[in-house]
Amino acid sequence: MDITYNDTKKDLPVGQLHDLFISAGWSDGSENKVMIEKYNIPFINSTLVISAWDNELLVGVVRVLSDKMFRSVIYDLVILPAYQNQKIGKELLKRCIEHYPDSEWLVQTTNQISEYYKKNGFKESKDTFLTIACKLFTVK
Repeated sequence: MDITYNDTKKDLPVGQLHDLFISAGWSDGSENKVMIEKYNIPFINSTLVISAWDNELLVGVVRVLSDKMFRSVIYDLVILPAYQNQKIGKELLKRCIEHYPDSEWLVQTTNQISEYYKKNGFKESKDTFLTIACKLFTVK
């Protein structure tokens, strides 16, 4: 298997991107048609997107919002389950940091996944993070 990485393409194929999120358990596939058609909009609007490919198959992706100097935030580091534990995620993280090496890097994650980031050099922050729910994802 020869994985290639792309750090210039943000307009990822919507179907493959949506399938990636479903396969990784980040989506249950119940999004409405309009949301699925626009699934790549957060990637197009991100500062940096790095994707991993096995030929024409999207096998992993990470997106970053950054001011390119002081702070960069990692979002949506997702790898197809069949390709996990092959250092693809580690390579995506490495490439992110290479783009903005002097930036402070942040990631919000779950307790289950936090160990992965700690193994890759991240440390727990004592800062307080506050959130407000996005109405787009509120199911009624």
